[in-house]
Amino acid sequence: MKTQKIKSAGQIFLIPQESILPNPNQPRQRFDYDELEGLAQSIRQNGVLQPITVRQTDTGFELVSGERRLRAARLVGLSKIPAVVAEVDNKTSAVFSLIENLQRQDLDCFEEAEALDRLVTDYGMSREELSRKLGKAPSTISNKLRLLRLPEDLRYRLSRGGLTERHARALLLLETDEQRARALGIMLDRRLNVQESERLVEQMLAKTGKNRVHYRGVRDVRVFINTLNHAVDAIRRAGVDADAAKSETSEYIEYVVRIPKLEQLKLPLPGEEAG
Repeated sequence: MKTQKIKSAGQIFLIPQESILPNPNQPRQRFDYDELEGLAQSIRQNGVLQPITVRQTDTGFELVSGERRLRAARLVGLSKIPAVVAEVDNKTSAVFSLIENLQRQDLDCFEEAEALDRLVTDYGMSREELSRKLGKAPSTISNKLRLLRLPEDLRYRLSRGGLTERHARALLLLETDEQRARALGIMLDRRLNVQESERLVEQMLAKTGKNRVHYRGVRDVRVFINTLNHAVDAIRRAGVDADAAKSETSEYIEYVVRIPKLEQLKLPLPGEEAG
């Protein structure tokens, strides 16, 4: 039997830690020490299972992706770390770093927005290009960039308080930073969830006589969901074993209805007797 040749995707080198400079476009600004220590313990037991990616510079190497692995390896005290040397420019390096963090889903919404803003501002990427690279709709990119309209101190308080992107979007509906700061203080003190925070903002807007269509839209969505629930109930009452599931993310509500195909239904057809 003829052996199939496998193409090499890139050689792995052992590179001294001190030769690797940090990635200036690293979107992640906060690293959890306990999480890093857990990864360091794994490296102590098993070594670095996945190499980091670097690119060569005039003074040595610059990290492209693998910041957590590099930091954990330094905690362990490894003098060298396995790495793949990639030939990429500044723009591609920045995109790779952002994509790696997005795939792990451990960036907070403001770190993500700031990274997207750097790609737009520093590297001239359009929102359509970002959409293609990151697999996100252009409207999603725009919504995330809007988060940077919040002052830096409010962003910090939102992140430290464990609030979400939807909390931040609710604050953006208010017209002044003073109103936003007051609303944020209430959200944090009372530990309001997203729906409670949206109602708070709606009440604040109503007091100023500037209630917006946004929340009428939210109420309409709930009406649509109730309508779908009633429709599924009607299908079930007709004897069809319909299955419905609703899930919600920060960007959309997904409602899935599964109805058995005709050949799987146990319903009498015209001219047939039931049973």
